[in-house]
Amino acid sequence: MNTSYAEKEPTRAEVDALAGATVLEFGTGWCGWCRGAQPLIAGAFQSHPDVRHLKVEDGPGRPLGRSYRVKLWPTMVFLKDGQEVARVVRPGSQREIEESLEKITA
Repeated sequence: MNTSYAEKEPTRAEVDALAGATVLEFGTGWCGWCRGAQPLIAGAFQSHPDVRHLKVEDGPGRPLGRSYRVKLWPTMVFLKDGQEVARVVRPGSQREIEESLEKITA
């Protein structure tokens, strides 16, 4: 279970240019909601190991999170070829995440 978020974030242009299925997960390592969601996230990704998963530290003044209008953590943005297809905020079940993963891998 990976509870660390990358402090260096990609630019929005870099994210928009990503080919294939990608999940951006916004949060922080000290966030209780983020830490609590990690088992659900890890479980959902077990059946989708080829999906790119970028854990990005978020907070005030962070441009990538602001460009996606992230307000609560964790927020997962599901992208297909750089375009948002689905979003899950504070996931309550592994199935909720799996359904969004299926939308970007179908």
